[in-house]
Amino acid sequence: MSRSRRSFSAEFKDELCREVIDSSKPVSEVAKAYGVGDDSLRRWLAKYRETHGGGPESELTSTERARLTQLERENRELRAEAAFLK
Repeated sequence: MSRSRRSFSAEFKDELCREVIDSSKPVSEVAKAYGVGDDSLRRWLAKYRETHGGGPESELTSTERARLTQLERENRELRAEAAFLK
């Protein structure tokens, strides 16, 4: 009943990290789409940010990130409503 441990290339890990950062998608959504664990992707993301200067989100606090996510969601909803009304 032993499970073999999967290994992923550095390029694959970097690609997933860039997708999380660039698209502002939740870590859990990207992890599920690629079949990796949430915690694994979070660790890869922390390491990626350390080695690549952190990116634009490193300057935001967790409260600011949550607010930004909320505003992005609201913006999408308003755009959808505006498109529907046209």
